[in-house]
Amino acid sequence: MKQTSAVRDNNLEFDYIVVGGGSAGCLLANRLSRDPATRVLLLEAGRKDDYPWIHIPVGYLYCIGNPRTDWLFKTEPDAGLNGRSLRYPRGKTLGGCSSINGMIYMRGQARDFDGWAAATGDDAWSWENSLPDFKAHEDHYRLDGGADYQTGGNSRFSDMHGHGGEWRVEKQRLKWDILESFAEAAVQAGIPRSDDFNSGDNEGVGYFEVNQRSGWRWNTSKAFLRPAKTRPNLSIWTQSHVERLMLETDASGRTRCAGVVLSRRGDRVEVRAKKEVILSAGAIGSPHILQLSGIGPAHLLKRHGIEVVHDLPGVGENLQDHLQIRAVYKVGNAKTLNTIANSLIGKAMIGLEYALRRSGPMSMAPSQLGAFTRSDAAQAHANLEFHVQPLSLDAFGEPLHRIPAFTASVCNLNPTSVGTVRLRSGKASDAPAIAPNYLSTEDDRRIAADSIRQIRRIVTQSALAKYRPEEWKPGPQFQSDEELAKLAGDIANTIFHPVGTTKMGRDDDPTAVVDSRLRVRGIAGLRVVDAGIMPKITSGNTNAPTLMIAEKTARWIVEEARQLA
Repeated sequence: MKQTSAVRDNNLEFDYIVVGGGSAGCLLANRLSRDPATRVLLLEAGRKDDYPWIHIPVGYLYCIGNPRTDWLFKTEPDAGLNGRSLRYPRGKTLGGCSSINGMIYMRGQARDFDGWAAATGDDAWSWENSLPDFKAHEDHYRLDGGADYQTGGNSRFSDMHGHGGEWRVEKQRLKWDILESFAEAAVQAGIPRSDDFNSGDNEGVGYFEVNQRSGWRWNTSKAFLRPAKTRPNLSIWTQSHVERLMLETDASGRTRCAGVVLSRRGDRVEVRAKKEVILSAGAIGSPHILQLSGIGPAHLLKRHGIEVVHDLPGVGENLQDHLQIRAVYKVGNAKTLNTIANSLIGKAMIGLEYALRRSGPMSMAPSQLGAFTRSDAAQAHANLEFHVQPLSLDAFGEPLHRIPAFTASVCNLNPTSVGTVRLRSGKASDAPAIAPNYLSTEDDRRIAADSIRQIRRIVTQSALAKYRPEEWKPGPQFQSDEELAKLAGDIANTIFHPVGTTKMGRDDDPTAVVDSRLRVRGIAGLRVVDAGIMPKITSGNTNAPTLMIAEKTARWIVEEARQLA
């Protein structure tokens, strides 16, 4: 492969290079550096997570769309969204997306992981065999003080959850009457109550649990890097943008990843890995780096003048995401954040409550109340997720509306539309072209229409009648499947869950990028460990499954190294 000039330093050699200091990368750096004889380098293109708004939960409003913390990606104009292009936030700081996301702890459904096991032929990915990897780093508040302390002796809860790990899970620190009434309306509409969305079946209505500690955001940098950063064998480089992988031919004729070329402080630097390079740059960043390095669909690489090292057609394909339809209802006789936060006194009280008690609206995750249900009776499982908020706005980062209102957002958990991530040029500094292809299948358009009907069914229940809810968006005049699907395209937005672009699969799957142990096919010494390896998107938020992926793979990497020693 054609080499570009770079600074070479014989001291810049590590056992493992982890590319990306986000959710997976922070956990990997912690686990791999536990052995003091193993030298680990963690590379992050963004800066340290010392920006104050990262740590205040409501600060996501100031982190998304901010070049200090966000890559500022945008999607290509999307036919399913009636030609709209969306902002596509991805964390660019230590902690990655865990520093700017909604903090919701959500594993998904057991069937998701059993499906991964079937797709890969490796039972290690089943729910039963993934549960220990979820629990290994979990620190659930309901197990504080012992297994029986807050679970009432519920042994099933302690069987499903962990305590004492690095990843803190807490209940939210506020409640709203309007949300309580929505939950009761959901029950009246046939959705059962749930006190645990993470037991393998998340059908039900209840409050989301969040990754916070005492009212502060708990990101993966705090959780996994803070206890490890004093280890002399762990190096953490920020503002270090990987431009490509160093690919060489070893003595046996195999192509091997020998390290990375990166831009750091104005220099182009080569860093070598004795054992492995691990891409954890996310479902957008990892396929982009692979393509820039000559690994990917040959026709795409040739079009941009990149030498084809390994024709791997699945790199950047199979992009899946959750598209959220935001329905807004005006209400009367109700307290919502719109009315409180649009007054100077209200803002002062909000700030004072957070300063004194770390509670109130400044401690809010973007969504507080959740519900999982079926878009129609024929569905075999819950295929919709609701995010319900005591507020309304046009989009994240926009001002709150000045009228009392709540938002009931809903997404299709198992979309059949798939998209792509493809390099736009041979320059690492040029953002890739992201084309999710939302609502491009008939199934997804039908479920979009049915999901709006499900919102309407809940809102018409008697529990909400006292608030006189009035549909503002999309509007009650739209009724047919065609009208509702088109409206979904007008008002829907991503909820930032891209996965699948470096998917794992069986040896006979030509679209699989990595095997079931996340080793890149055809390239020795290289793995991908992030949400991109998911063959199918999980039935819920994707941060917790990404940490499980990293936990499981870190264990494999350590075990393999011991066997070779």
